[in-house]
Amino acid sequence: MKLTSSTAVGLLFAVAAVPASSQGYGQSRPAQNVPQPTQTETPVPEGQGPVVRASAKAVKALQELQKAVQANDRASIPAKLAQAQAVATTREDRLIIAQLQLKAAAAANDLPSVSAAADAIAASGLVDSGAVARLYRGVGGSYYNAKQYALAAAAYERAVALNPRDVDALTMLAESRNGEGRKADAASIFQRSIQASLAAGQKPKEEVYRRAVALAYDAKAPSATELARQWVAAYPSPDSWRNSIGIYRNLNRPDAESGLDLMRLLRVTGAMTPADFASYLYALNAQSNFIEAQNALANPGQVNVSSPEVAEIAGALKAKPKVTAAELSAAARSVATANGLLRIGDRFYGLGDYAKAVEAYQQAKAKGADSNLINERVGVALAAAGDKAGATAALKSVTGSRAGVAQLWLLYLQQG
Repeated sequence: MKLTSSTAVGLLFAVAAVPASSQGYGQSRPAQNVPQPTQTETPVPEGQGPVVRASAKAVKALQELQKAVQANDRASIPAKLAQAQAVATTREDRLIIAQLQLKAAAAANDLPSVSAAADAIAASGLVDSGAVARLYRGVGGSYYNAKQYALAAAAYERAVALNPRDVDALTMLAESRNGEGRKADAASIFQRSIQASLAAGQKPKEEVYRRAVALAYDAKAPSATELARQWVAAYPSPDSWRNSIGIYRNLNRPDAESGLDLMRLLRVTGAMTPADFASYLYALNAQSNFIEAQNALANPGQVNVSSPEVAEIAGALKAKPKVTAAELSAAARSVATANGLLRIGDRFYGLGDYAKAVEAYQQAKAKGADSNLINERVGVALAAAGDKAGATAALKSVTGSRAGVAQLWLLYLQQG
C-alpha cells in the first residue's frame, strides 16, 4: 500500500490469548482453583479503522517508516520512527506513527513499546472509545500471558474505564489482581463483573460465581458469604448448597443450635456428604434427640450410611430408646422450663409432627426462650411441613447473629 496524504490507515490490534485452566472443587469449602475464562483479541484489518490524512510535511517520513515496518526491518525502524516523529505536526500524523509503532512492537513482542503505542493511539482522540478499550484489552492479555500481572491490570483498568460493562475486561482484571496476590481485590472485581452482566440482562456464568466465591473465601473477605448466597441463588445444586453452607459455617461460626439448622438445610437440599451426615447425627446425639437421628438413619437419602464415619455413630444410636408422640405430649404438659419445651419441640420435629413442634416452640418462647432461635426453629418446622408462607414470615423475623442462617433457609424456600 502506498501511503499518501489521504491514505486510510486501519487500527492495528495486538493479539493476546489467555489460556484456560481447570482444577478440582472442594466439598466443605470453596474451590481454590476453578476454570479461568479465556480472553482472545482479534486484529482489525487495515482499512477498517478510522480514516486519517497524513500532513504533506510528514508523508515522506511516514512512507519510509511504513516500508520498514512492513519489511520488519528492526535495525532501521528506530531511526525511521524518530524521523517521522520529528516531522509530525498533526494528530493524524501521530496516530499513523502510533499505529505503525504498534505493528512493529507487536511483531518484535516488545510489550513496553506495545503499551506506549496504545497510549499514543488513545491520546490522539481520533479513535472511538470502544476500539481503544479493545486495544487495551489486547495489551492486558499480552502482559497477562507474560505473567506481568501489575502491568496487565493497569491495561485492563484502562479498558474498563472506557467500558465499565465490559465483562471480559473485568474478568481478566480480576485474574490479574489475583496474579498479584490481591485476592480480596480480585473478588471485589468479580462482583463488579457479575453486576455488569446482570445490568446487561445476562446471567453470569457459574464459573464466575465459583471464582468470586473462592477468592473471597481465601481472602476471608466479608463478601464471601453474600457471594455464596448469590451463587446458590443463580445455580442451586447440591454442590453450590454444600459449599455455600460450608462457607457460612466456617466464616461465621454459628452456635450449636443454628449449626443444627444448617445441617438440616444440608439434608433437605441433598447436599450432605457422609462426613456431614455423621456430624448431623453427633449433633442430635449431643442433644439426646435420638428420634430425629434414628429417623434420619432410616431415611438417609443419597448418603452412604455404611461409610466408616456414619457407621460408628449409627451403631450407638440404634440402641437408644425411641420416644412416642404420646410420651412427648405428656412431657409437654409437665415441663415448666423454656429449654425443656424447646427440646420437646425438637423431638416433635424429629417425629415429623411439625404442628406439635411449632406449638412447643411457641410455648418455649412464652417461657422466655431466645425469640430469634424460636423463630428460626418455627421457620424450619413450617418449611418441613410445606407451609411456605408461614415459614417465610417466621424466618424473616429472625435478627441478630442468627439472621444469616434464616436467610439461607429463605433462599431454599424461594427455590421451592
